[in-house]
Amino acid sequence: MTLRGALASLVSIALAAAACSAGSEDGSGASSSGAAGQGGSGASSNEGGGTNFEGGADQGGGTTNLVAEVFGHSAATLYRLDPDTKAVTVVGDFSGCSNVIDIALDKDSNLFGTTTDGLYRIDKMTAACTPIAGGNFPNSLSFIPAGTLDPSAESLVGYVGDQYVRIDPTTGSIQTVGSLGEPGLYSSGDIVSVKGGATYLTVKGGSCETDCLVEVNPVTGVLLKNWGMLGYLSAYGIAFWAGSVYGFTEGGQLFEVTFDSGVLATTLITSPPEVSFWGAGSTTSAPPTPH
Repeated sequence: MTLRGALASLVSIALAAAACSAGSEDGSGASSSGAAGQGGSGASSNEGGGTNFEGGADQGGGTTNLVAEVFGHSAATLYRLDPDTKAVTVVGDFSGCSNVIDIALDKDSNLFGTTTDGLYRIDKMTAACTPIAGGNFPNSLSFIPAGTLDPSAESLVGYVGDQYVRIDPTTGSIQTVGSLGEPGLYSSGDIVSVKGGATYLTVKGGSCETDCLVEVNPVTGVLLKNWGMLGYLSAYGIAFWAGSVYGFTEGGQLFEVTFDSGVLATTLITSPPEVSFWGAGSTTSAPPTPH
């Protein structure tokens, strides 16, 4: 079992025990190790702000005043991907928190993260962490738009195994909302949601020998559609921008998922050496369709 998977499993066990939830599957961290078969280009450093893995403009672009950006991270470092140019830069090492297992951004691109021991607010420009609450939290994390679980505010949600939970971003309290409702399937890495678009989750179990991408109902957590296997191992992070899902693996692959003609297809963007992605996130205000 990989380090991230082992830590996530321990967190999931503690969460399940605390919530006394019934019918939970094995922990939410995937246990596959190693990289997907394809290699990638790009190289570089995982230190200091502004380091580029690949060539490309640094400017965000974006639509309707939004900066085109999604974020990925390792246990110790925050990265930014420009989905327009595909350039990847290093924001910096996390300070004030460690062993970050996932991140989520709200509609205003405020960044939150969970670690093996707490919930934090994170400065997306510096990677500085401010503690919110201690305890065990999900390793699959996303905000969902207002009008979903709360009529007037966004909600922070995640999965613990197959259980769909809501987290109060001010107090850290956790409430079980529902479940995947599909025997044998459990969250294997991450969830992402966008206003006016779908909510995606990576899962394993059943026919999903490696990570599958599924759509879920953000109100109940129930599975709506299984798009099939991604073809990458340990896809611990997913983010979304302009109709595409971006996957981040423990083996260091960063890839794009598209859905042309209703068929899932993936394209490797980069695979920098000595980088292990543990999670990813994007704003719920991301454009839901290509621009």
